[in-house]
Amino acid sequence: MDTNDGRSRLQDVVKDFDVAMLVTRTTSTMHARPMAIASLLDGIGAYLVTNVNSLKVDEIRADPYALLTFQTAKQFASLQGNLTISRDQKLIEELWKDVWKVWFPQGKSDPNIALLKFTADEGEYWDNAGVQGFKYLYDAAKAYVTGETLQTDSAQHAKVEL
Repeated sequence: MDTNDGRSRLQDVVKDFDVAMLVTRTTSTMHARPMAIASLLDGIGAYLVTNVNSLKVDEIRADPYALLTFQTAKQFASLQGNLTISRDQKLIEELWKDVWKVWFPQGKSDPNIALLKFTADEGEYWDNAGVQGFKYLYDAAKAYVTGETLQTDSAQHAKVEL
């Protein structure tokens, strides 16, 4: 698959998500938690909103390489890349969503609000939505009946270097 095609498919899979699981490394394990997506960057990066005093910020300062995962019943994606911490007030105001008041009661000017900019360098997707879902069911049934191994194509699954 052409890199641009893979990138485009990956963008298609992640474009409608508003929450992702962020996985960071601690000194001894991995730590995952759901994160609100403030904005997707061309579908291949994201701004996430966080409390600057949270444990995850400490983990990111110690090791900024992380994983974002996305999931619905029929679509899955993962992105690997680096996180940077931003306190850019203008950007916070631009991306602000009122639902964030549950975490930041003082609104856009809350002193604890920060953005995490995630820049991906690699991604992977599995897409069984729409036509791909019907193709997957057909191919799975065929593999079951014939005793063959199910093969997926790049429209359904691919790793993408970004």
